[in-house]
Amino acid sequence: MDTAAGSSCAEHTTQQIYQTLREEIGTRKYNAWFKHGTRLTIEDGHVKIAVPNPFVANWIEGHYCSNVARVAETHTGVKRPVIVTIDAALAGETRRTDLDAQADLVNKSGAGRVRRPTPMRKPQALGHKLDDFVVGKSNKLAYSAALAMAGVKAPPFNPLFVHGACGVGKTHLLQGVCMQAARIHRRGQPLTWKYVTCEQFTNEFIQSLRAKNIAQFRARYRKLDLLAIDDVHFLSGKKATQDEFLHTFNAIETAGRRIVLASDAHPHMVGALNEQLVSRFVSGMVVKVEAPDTETRLSILMRKSRQMKLPVDQDVLEYVANHVHGSVRELEGALTKLAALSALEGAPVGLELARNVLADHLARTDSAVTLGHIEAIVSAFFGITPADIHSSRRTRTVSTARMLCFFLARRYTQMSYPEIAQAMGKNHSSAVLAVQRMQKVLDESGELKWTGPMGAKSMLASRLLEMLSEQFN
Repeated sequence: MDTAAGSSCAEHTTQQIYQTLREEIGTRKYNAWFKHGTRLTIEDGHVKIAVPNPFVANWIEGHYCSNVARVAETHTGVKRPVIVTIDAALAGETRRTDLDAQADLVNKSGAGRVRRPTPMRKPQALGHKLDDFVVGKSNKLAYSAALAMAGVKAPPFNPLFVHGACGVGKTHLLQGVCMQAARIHRRGQPLTWKYVTCEQFTNEFIQSLRAKNIAQFRARYRKLDLLAIDDVHFLSGKKATQDEFLHTFNAIETAGRRIVLASDAHPHMVGALNEQLVSRFVSGMVVKVEAPDTETRLSILMRKSRQMKLPVDQDVLEYVANHVHGSVRELEGALTKLAALSALEGAPVGLELARNVLADHLARTDSAVTLGHIEAIVSAFFGITPADIHSSRRTRTVSTARMLCFFLARRYTQMSYPEIAQAMGKNHSSAVLAVQRMQKVLDESGELKWTGPMGAKSMLASRLLEMLSEQFN
């Protein structure tokens, strides 16, 4: 009876949180990102949001975590950190209309209704520090470059451009550089810095144009000692914003100040990007953050288990580290799932439980290349978003990108056609036909054609596959 009452109370609190969240962020955004395909729970001192794929996880983390934390604290009276985890089983709950709505919100976020600009964050508002970054062979160079950018002495390169798949630590590095640089004083004054996503930069720029206070916008950015811009691939296809960012970049660099950038793809692989911007990005230090190797994965799991205060045997952590080859988020998601089911069953987190509980999860992530990684690389190249690929859009650009995702998923992952189709919100036959169509183009040494914001483009299919495949190595 007590258990049922407790469950009913928890469900009521969750519904209250959802309702208030909808009122705070608006019905349209709530319906697109939270109404279907997400599961919110409060446990182990955290607010946990399970989502269907890395794209939704990345978007919610970057845009709504503070909203969720604030609303949850209002209804529970306790301040809790928000953790976003990935549960592919939720993909079936995400409706096509929701995917289209997500694509619309992402595409129109810089051109449609003006959003209020995000104010400059105070140092304590950033959640990551370089001291907390787990360093391994896969990210040592990127970490060393970040340390140089955050040092007292001027770095030997500028800018620093970090790229890699979702969830490998790019945002951690950028925020860590800002937090480290915040300790530096020059002529008795602390360095001025700003960390924003490209979407936030775009929104502020558009609002300043409409409010006719562009001079204030430029002064706010061009006088910074350090500018950290995340998700640079969001600039793709936005000509006016690219031009403004180019001038901002030139002003900061010419003054000898520092710029740190992050993207899902190498500058040359971001579609519809101004050539002048590309040349400036590659003039500094361009470094790729790889998916963590086994040793690094084990270190991440050990640190995470200590943070969660989860008693777990070393052999269990080694088992997860040896089998989950994806992003840091996937590692944390696997550990969270183990902790949750251990608590539900009242059993210790042992090796047998890990094998049984994570069987499906490990089967889906038993490749060094994940579907989320593929979608991020392909969408960045074509100047679209993963939401476009998941949507029902059938423009030439989106259809070509979607076909390549199906083909690359079959080549680089162990996922079956039904698994790929489910993860991408499509049916089995669509996946099969897309792979067959791509193979036919390759057999005939044909070209792939698409239309981007900068006009019509084409490339030999074999060459395009080679370029995309290089990003997975």
